[in-house]
Amino acid sequence: MSANESYSESVWSKYYGPNLGYIQEKYEQFTEDPSSVEARYRELFTIYGPPPLTSEAAKAPGPSLSGDTDWLRKAVRASKLIANIRIFGHLAADIDPLEHVQDSMAKWLNPETYELTREDLLALPASLIWENAPPDVQTGWDAYHRMRQTYTKTIAYEFGHVHDEAELRWLNNQAESATSPAPLTPSERKALLNRLIEVEHFETFLHKTFVGQKRFSLEGTDVLVPMLDEIVRAAAHDGAEHILMGMAHRGRLNVLAHILGKPYEIIFSEFHHSPNKELFPSEGSMGINYGWTGDVKYHLGADRAVHEGETVRARLTLANNPSHLEFVNPVVEGFTRAAQEDRSTPGLPVLDTNKAMAVLMHGDAAFPGEGIVAETLNIGRLKGYQNGGTIHVIVNNRIGFTTESEDSRSTHYASDLAKGYEIPIVHVNADDPEACIAAVRLASAYRSLFKKDFLIDLVGYRRHGHNEMDDPEMTQPIVYGKVKNHPTVYRIYAQRLEREKLVTSEDVAAMSRGTEHVLQQAYERIKEGKQKNGEVKTSVPVQTAESRTASTAVPLTRLQSINRQLLSVPDQFKVYPKLQRILQRRKDLLNDGEKVDWALAETLAFATILQDGTPIRLSGQDAQRGTFSQRHLVLHDSDSGALFAPLHQLEDARASFGVYNSPLSEASVLGYEYGYNVFAPETFVLWEAQYGDFANAAQVIIDQFISAGRAKWTQRSNLTILLPHGYEGQGPEHSSGRIERYLQLSAEENWTVANLTTAAQYFHLLRRQASMCGKADARPLVIMTPKSLIRNPRSASSGMELASGRFEAVFPEPLLGQKPGEVKRLVVCSGKIAIDLEAELEAAQGRDWSWLHVLRLEQLYPFPERELAAHLASFGSLQEIVWVQEEPKNMGAWSYAEPRLRAIAPAQAGIRYIGRPERSSPASGYADVHSFEQRRIVTEALNLNSQAKAAVPSPSGTVSR
Repeated sequence: MSANESYSESVWSKYYGPNLGYIQEKYEQFTEDPSSVEARYRELFTIYGPPPLTSEAAKAPGPSLSGDTDWLRKAVRASKLIANIRIFGHLAADIDPLEHVQDSMAKWLNPETYELTREDLLALPASLIWENAPPDVQTGWDAYHRMRQTYTKTIAYEFGHVHDEAELRWLNNQAESATSPAPLTPSERKALLNRLIEVEHFETFLHKTFVGQKRFSLEGTDVLVPMLDEIVRAAAHDGAEHILMGMAHRGRLNVLAHILGKPYEIIFSEFHHSPNKELFPSEGSMGINYGWTGDVKYHLGADRAVHEGETVRARLTLANNPSHLEFVNPVVEGFTRAAQEDRSTPGLPVLDTNKAMAVLMHGDAAFPGEGIVAETLNIGRLKGYQNGGTIHVIVNNRIGFTTESEDSRSTHYASDLAKGYEIPIVHVNADDPEACIAAVRLASAYRSLFKKDFLIDLVGYRRHGHNEMDDPEMTQPIVYGKVKNHPTVYRIYAQRLEREKLVTSEDVAAMSRGTEHVLQQAYERIKEGKQKNGEVKTSVPVQTAESRTASTAVPLTRLQSINRQLLSVPDQFKVYPKLQRILQRRKDLLNDGEKVDWALAETLAFATILQDGTPIRLSGQDAQRGTFSQRHLVLHDSDSGALFAPLHQLEDARASFGVYNSPLSEASVLGYEYGYNVFAPETFVLWEAQYGDFANAAQVIIDQFISAGRAKWTQRSNLTILLPHGYEGQGPEHSSGRIERYLQLSAEENWTVANLTTAAQYFHLLRRQASMCGKADARPLVIMTPKSLIRNPRSASSGMELASGRFEAVFPEPLLGQKPGEVKRLVVCSGKIAIDLEAELEAAQGRDWSWLHVLRLEQLYPFPERELAAHLASFGSLQEIVWVQEEPKNMGAWSYAEPRLRAIAPAQAGIRYIGRPERSSPASGYADVHSFEQRRIVTEALNLNSQAKAAVPSPSGTVSR
């Protein structure tokens, strides 16, 4: 035998039994059409020819099938049958409590589809078609029945989309193992029954006691509560210190009562303070509710410590959530990452994913319907956002408000979105509590081992309408005909345990009486007035003058030392030459006669904040470099691509610094940063939009969480939002940060809104915001940051302006104001237009400007009434106050500023607007039109053409002034 023949035989030796039959089929395909087989098989057959049917390979382990092509084919088909049961078994599984429907694809689970008979399968050894078959599974027929039993009962597995071979093998082995997860013990089964009784009786007690009031009952998916019990136990056992949960309103009261430990008395008191009849049939509320916080009771969150003896094992947190169902998802993910990170040392935060775990409960209509779900799943494994995996539970009642599944999604299952992210999926029948607990144990084990997401599709039904005032039979008469006659899960499970002689009917009755007694006693205490209503928070701390005037100046020598350090890189690190020249220009910018630009002022602020011991987290699209190539907080080696962050090497830094480029997503990332900041308020967290108007895509997070979270839930945040804003002729989408929206949302000192014009102002405002981290009166900060002004010399500041002074809410134009008693026109403006006015004033220095003064409103909200009034008091001859802006009249700050200016204006002074007319689009798409309009605004504001004011052509052809 030649060496080549010997090697050829060794190549074929690994193919035996069904594998040999499979390779024979591939060879037959190859002979008919070589392009129809994979490249590796084409290469194999081209080099070694046909696989030998009579070789020793065919006589390898298993029955001798050599030379019998028919039997080899049957073995291959039987292997395909077993494999397809794994893949398609869920399509025939008993996962719907109301009916058992088989999908047409379930044909792939039948031997007949593969032209196999019972005799064929009996003749095949199980080991030939099922790797690692259990010892009691002997024949192919045994294997077929065991696999059918495993994959088509009340728990169904979808793992075929998981591409990692080790994970897939582990998942399949877990599903097919008779001992994993371990079956419940008798005591666990009794406790499970008692828990289901508590869940159902709580709902029925509310239903009969508070007739007609909405609660968004959990009935039909009652088993969610014991599932959460199991998740908490598993997570605490694995060492999690925090378990962070998010959910919509469906079942929230039950979860608050039984998982978060909110006393029945407080829940009942909240019902007492709600009207019995509300006007709105959906989840909305009239708002007449004085529970724990300023929101309806089924939006509220809570915290609870899980004890083991005297020791706290873990802390549970259920996040507050508005009716924008899934938008809490990224918030909870941010909570979790914040709980996992140690921010106490310089450099990147130290991440330990074992310290906390996220649990998200979704609606079956919302999971595929709300884009925020996909956004949140997408960030789940990114470097700046991953947190070791989330357990997802779709609380699937098969209907969204009144919409059937076929009208609410284009996928077979509500969970199909998760397949794109290779998240393992288990569907489970909500009427089989033990299967539900098994699903949780599998999910917990997977998350613990692989640090990735896992999804449980809890398939149940909704016993009542969308809420308890809704009549579901109007739109789902057939479904609700079944629901009326369907026993509840606790009765189904009680009957099962009675049949198995684990409990008696008397035991079940005693459990029910005990639960009813506890509920009734709690209600009696409310009626007798022995239990006060939940803590009522009608106001929130007001920002103190001390907070607004915090010292933010930094000695110049310290700033110069920091600047030198930030320009130092490791010896072998090669900065891109063009960038190196840009950075080296910063070397002298703190010297006399030089000016610090916007980006350097920001970096110096960050450095001083880190030295003060406050950790920083900054994220956004292109945040490391900066959208306008200005920031460069992370450098890239031009040869190796290695990364270096100068702020990580800063001397005397006492806290971590993390800056992350985000995915192309706004809602999920901003929600994540908000959640991170709420959980870690001592951290200075910033999010930057690529352009200010990109924040439009995160409007729910802004409206429902950031602006209103403190008022609704007393939820503190000092998140900073950076929104590049300014009209430079770039068109409608890259001009406006929509400042009017933030001002419209401003009330009760809920945040600060600023529109800055100098680097020093930015430096001091960042330091002021960071100084409030962790304090009770901290507020979010929204800054309209510049684009062209980043490099405009007029927005640069001297080093001494950073080394002295503070943030000024009102900033007078430095070229004017020498004779305040002669001022007749006061121009009030904000942002870039002030720099345009300054440029024109500088170009026309020969004129007499004693009649004019310009004030820049650097802080728009809270409105700086006191500072403005102090300036106005010095203008004894004032005739008019002119508000000047570059945004259209119905946008920008005019509508907000006008009544406030009128309230403090001298009696003799009129109030007038100069700017663009009202528009439906934020800005013109034509650069020449923009320039023409901008010139007209400046000319009119400064009265440069006293003979006539320029007319502005509008897109419609009319003339606007």
